[in-house]
Amino acid sequence: MRLFILVYVLSLFVEGAFAQRIKVACVGNSVTYGYTLPEREKNCYPAQLARMLGDGYEVANFGKSGATLLNKGHRPYIWQPEFKKALEFAGDRVIIHLGLNDTDPRNWPNYRDEFISDYLALIDSFRSVNPRCQIWICRMSPISHRHHRFKSGTRDWYEQIQHAIEKVAADARVGLIDLQEELYCRPELLPDALHPDAEGTSILARTVYSAITGDFGGLQMSPVYSDHMVLQRGPELKISGRADAGEKVMVQLGKQRRGGEADAAGRWEVTLKDLRAGGPYELKVSASSRELIFKDVLVGEVWICSGQSNMAFMIKQSARGKYWREKGTEVQVRLFDMKPRVYTDAVAWDSAALAAVNRLEYYLPASWSLPEEDRVADFSAVAFHFGRMLSDSLKVPVGLICNAVGGAPAEAFIDRHSLEFNHQLVDILYDWKNNDMLQDWVRGRAALNIQNARTALQRHPYEPCYLYEAGVRPVAGFPIRGVIWYQGESNAHNVELHEAIFPVLVESWRNIWGKEMPFYFVQLSSLNRPSWPHFRDSQRRLAELVEHSGIAVTSDIGHPTDVHPVQKQEVGERLARLALKDTYHFGHVVKAGPMFTGVEFKKGMAYVSFENAEGMKTADGEPLRSFELAGKEGIFYPARAEVAGDVIRVYAPQVKNPCEVRYGWQAYSTGNLINGEGLPASTFRSEEK
Repeated sequence: MRLFILVYVLSLFVEGAFAQRIKVACVGNSVTYGYTLPEREKNCYPAQLARMLGDGYEVANFGKSGATLLNKGHRPYIWQPEFKKALEFAGDRVIIHLGLNDTDPRNWPNYRDEFISDYLALIDSFRSVNPRCQIWICRMSPISHRHHRFKSGTRDWYEQIQHAIEKVAADARVGLIDLQEELYCRPELLPDALHPDAEGTSILARTVYSAITGDFGGLQMSPVYSDHMVLQRGPELKISGRADAGEKVMVQLGKQRRGGEADAAGRWEVTLKDLRAGGPYELKVSASSRELIFKDVLVGEVWICSGQSNMAFMIKQSARGKYWREKGTEVQVRLFDMKPRVYTDAVAWDSAALAAVNRLEYYLPASWSLPEEDRVADFSAVAFHFGRMLSDSLKVPVGLICNAVGGAPAEAFIDRHSLEFNHQLVDILYDWKNNDMLQDWVRGRAALNIQNARTALQRHPYEPCYLYEAGVRPVAGFPIRGVIWYQGESNAHNVELHEAIFPVLVESWRNIWGKEMPFYFVQLSSLNRPSWPHFRDSQRRLAELVEHSGIAVTSDIGHPTDVHPVQKQEVGERLARLALKDTYHFGHVVKAGPMFTGVEFKKGMAYVSFENAEGMKTADGEPLRSFELAGKEGIFYPARAEVAGDVIRVYAPQVKNPCEVRYGWQAYSTGNLINGEGLPASTFRSEEK
């Protein structure tokens, strides 16, 4: 009898406990259902969500493969038995993820005008069965470019539907969960371009869990915030991070103390005012969940230093490397050095490296450091000399963030959205390992590195978008002044394609740090590679085309057979001249050598005009060399050239009526034109007149 009573009491307790459980209805399409997943009932996102939420919740999966939000779509959700069951469930929390199937050409082109009203009606139907329910609708999980209808309409309709969903959330006053953001940069988790695998659905589950509970893991900041960092001076400095939804955040730097609050997505931002160069300070960021204290913080100028191996080239490898390794400790620069976890040497990577790369963990964890000997020795020589000259000229601390990767093509540093929506460049995403839009050396080295991969979707730092996702996105919340860039060797195979890629890359980064962010870059040096004269001239023209940019000429310090010339101090200082002149407005600074601006042909001679032409002469005291002229037939002949005031007069006995002039037009240039500051002229070719 006593046993019966005990069992009866326990059953009442259990029944009461379950009666108090919060019911979560997961409404959606095949992604919610878990289509393609092994052990679907265990691995679908609602099942994983249930395990995360624990016993206090009852989670039910009402996903229907192929379902559309549109009532006139090819499979409207409201006509499905899953919808009826979801209403009967009367959830206390309702998560709706619909819209992916509405990108079908049978749906969105015909009925797009009814999407918002249909969505609002669906929301009202759940409110009618449980007026106290909380509802979240979801920005759709990604559709990869590999989807068979991506370019024919899905790409554009998906984007339009995302905007419509955002409007519905505002109109209906429901929560908005972003299921795109975390998966968008993990295309390998979408095996069929649409449905996440088990790891992908765990990301969805965690995202939904945070939205329901407000638990985003407490106060967090990007790893780029650390002791010894340099913060960007100026009238406003935005400090940002994550925290639990609604959590109050207080930021204190010196005498400034500002507060903020994390929004429903766990994001917070605090603005400090009128930061002047100086320090050291202590930056304290506190919330109820934890307190973060960063010591020895300076305020000054911050630059990102990026590109491929010539930017990654270290002080200890450069000319006078031993001197600067020791002398560098006296320089007021701080270093944030993002070194690769595994280098793209001619080896096959092991399984651990391949897995880390897929997780976007290509770079080793980094933190700000002082310019100690070993740190300087291993840091980018170009970046260090750039920062050293800036600090010396500005008399302020300089922070340098280096994320350069040897051999990397420019397209690896561009965000995915910019490539997907560029109708000229989107094709670079497809089958990148066999895509001749990428340089063959790049593809060959990547293939070697990942030859042991177990998945066809194995990633690599040379893959388009990868280095943006692994190396740019993580520092995107950290304010900077500008960028210096040394890259091009891995794009010189196709000058015309690079001319399309480079402006998109610059715009991609300016979408983070501002439309007027300075972007100074290095023109390729001299090397015996036949395409390089054309590529250097293309870079010269790009500097004219891309606003707030400039080019540092290095053709005078190249090497005929070594792609890594060791004279990096000159490169860094030439980049610094550009910044001092155009960003910091040092009026007395000559920012570059003679730069071709135009040519006039008369009486059998060419009169070539230049910017930065004051004091033009030859670097070695010998006659000017490497000028050539061509007539209408387009055949160039060696020409004689001489300084004539502020122009160069050029003539050739073989060319009676010249209409084109070029200078330094050899892969390894022997041109010797400089200005009064000793800065070299850019190689160039005029357009035919």
